[in-house]
Amino acid sequence: MIQFAVAVLMWLLVASLLPGTRRRDHSVLTAAITIAVAMTLNIDPVYTSLDAAFAGRNYIDLLANISMVVGIYFLSKAIIRGATPEDVGKRRDPVGAVVLGVVILGLTASFSFISTHGSSTHFMLDYGDQFPAALYSAVQFVYIGYVVGATGATCFLFRTGMSTPYYRLAFTFIGIGCALAVLLVTLVLVMDTLHLQGQLDAMRAVSPVYDATVIAAMAFLCVGLAIPPVARRIVRHKEFESQDELVRGLSGIWEKTAGMRQDVRLQLGVESLRQQDPARKLHRMLVEVQDALLVEPGLASSLDIRELRVLSAAENYLAGPIDHGTRVRKRRGERTL
Repeated sequence: MIQFAVAVLMWLLVASLLPGTRRRDHSVLTAAITIAVAMTLNIDPVYTSLDAAFAGRNYIDLLANISMVVGIYFLSKAIIRGATPEDVGKRRDPVGAVVLGVVILGLTASFSFISTHGSSTHFMLDYGDQFPAALYSAVQFVYIGYVVGATGATCFLFRTGMSTPYYRLAFTFIGIGCALAVLLVTLVLVMDTLHLQGQLDAMRAVSPVYDATVIAAMAFLCVGLAIPPVARRIVRHKEFESQDELVRGLSGIWEKTAGMRQDVRLQLGVESLRQQDPARKLHRMLVEVQDALLVEPGLASSLDIRELRVLSAAENYLAGPIDHGTRVRKRRGERTL
């Protein structure tokens, strides 16, 4: 049930990331899909049906764990790139890739020494009393603990400098999720140690805390990662509404000014403007109006107070916080989430 719930959370995250992928870096989406696949492979019916194709050798458990560490690696890189200034976030990390390769080799090597007896949907519960199995689990979770710990620390370190409130909220959620993931890693290592020592009652006593921590960690991470793309879509929708309203208000002004002067038009009148998106249309109309007023200042007398306010609002909108915010986000690298 835990595996199913976590897999659903991850696929919901993937669904929230899919719209607008052509306009964004795909690192978070790729990592989310990889982790979602790892979680899906751990769902009992999926696991048993796939593992049967490999004669019940539990290779699906190895595949799921490798997918998990690969997904965590790329997710961490994407989050850190999004949280840190651009000059820091774009630095290459050859050591991280080497460490990931060593972890994958360690997982494969330790798995090969585990003595199994058929396909198991509770792999560590059935085989965790073997030292190679404890090592197999430790290699995975120590690596995950280190990576998410560093990621969470980065989120908390840089979140206050985020340019928009929803980014600050997102990285707060991600940081909390990483902290819970570190707790999860600690619980796993404690359970593995207890199992190896034969203290099964103590191990089972820790299990409910582990289950709750898994759900909480994944929930915070998924919500945190989903906030930026969802918030961006909401912001874009509101921007389109504002642009449409300003275009409608500016149309009458354009007719009184630029519409009267062919020499200041950037293109052939209203028909060409209708084919452009609201932002570009607003910009071109405003430029033509300003050029007309510059060439023939007397046209300003034909505008009433309301029209002058609309003209000022359009100027302030195009020269205001949207462009500034875009520059800040690009400098900080926040658009990578």
